[in-house]
Amino acid sequence: MNKNIVEKAITWVIRGVTYFIVFVIGYIILDIIIHGLPAINWEFLTGFPRRSGAEGGILPAIVGTLALVIGTIIVALPLGMASAIYLSEYARQGRLTRMIRLAIVTLAGVPSIVFGLFGLGLFVLFFGFGASIIAGSLTLACMILPIIIVSSEEALKAVPQGLRDGSLALGATKWETIYKNVLPYSLSGMLTGSILGIGRAAGETAPILLTVAAFFLPKLPNSVFDQVMALPYHLYILATQHPEADKILPMQYGTALVLITLVLSVNLVAIILRIKVRRKYRW
Repeated sequence: MNKNIVEKAITWVIRGVTYFIVFVIGYIILDIIIHGLPAINWEFLTGFPRRSGAEGGILPAIVGTLALVIGTIIVALPLGMASAIYLSEYARQGRLTRMIRLAIVTLAGVPSIVFGLFGLGLFVLFFGFGASIIAGSLTLACMILPIIIVSSEEALKAVPQGLRDGSLALGATKWETIYKNVLPYSLSGMLTGSILGIGRAAGETAPILLTVAAFFLPKLPNSVFDQVMALPYHLYILATQHPEADKILPMQYGTALVLITLVLSVNLVAIILRIKVRRKYRW
C-alpha cells in the first residue's frame, strides 16, 4: 500500500514538473508572439535600420545571423562527426582516450564568453581575420564542437557490434563497415546532437560580441571577412543599451520573434532530415 502511494506521488510530481516547464516555455513564446507580431511587416524584415536601430528593418541582422549559422555548420559538422568516428571506431581505448573524452565533456560546459575571448585572441588577432564572419563562425564552431562530438559518439556506440563484426567477417574493410553499416543507423542520433549545437550557436551573444557583431551596420556583407550585424546582439543592445530602450519595445519583441523563428526553422529542417533518415534505416 505504501509503495503504491509513493509510486503515485512520484508520478504526479514528475508530471507536475513537466507541465510546469511546458507552461513556462509556452507562456514565454506566447508573450513574444503577442507583443512581437504587430511589429512584423515587410519593411521590418527587408529594410535597413535607421536611427541606431530605433526605426527601419533588421535585414542586415537576419542575413548576418544566417551567414554565421551556415559558416558554423560548414566547419563544425564535418569536424565533430569525424572526431566522433575516430574516437568510437579507430582510437585505441585506453587512458589517453579517456582523458580526451573528459576534456571534450569539460569543454561542453565552458561559458560562452570564454570561447569569445579565445576566438578574439586566436582568430581575430593572431590569424588577423579581424572582426569578421569567418572569425565568428570559427569561434561558434569551436563552442559547439564538444556537443556534436559527444552526441555523435553516443549515437555510434548505440549501433550493435554485430553489424560491424558481420561486415568485417564478409571481407569489408574498416571504412566500408563504418560507411555502410554504422553511419546509416547512427546518423539520426548524430543529427540530434547537431540540432542542439546549431540552436545554441544561433542564439549566442557573447562569442559574436567579441569576434564579429556590430550593432549598427546598415549594409549587407560582401565577403566572409566583413563584420556583420546579428540578431542576438542586436536584441541585446535594443533591450539594454539603447538610449530609447523604453520606447522601442515593439522593435525588441519583433527582433526576438524573428530570432526564435529562425532558430526553430533551422531546427525543423534538421529534424525533418533526421526523421527521413530514421525511417529509411531501421534496426
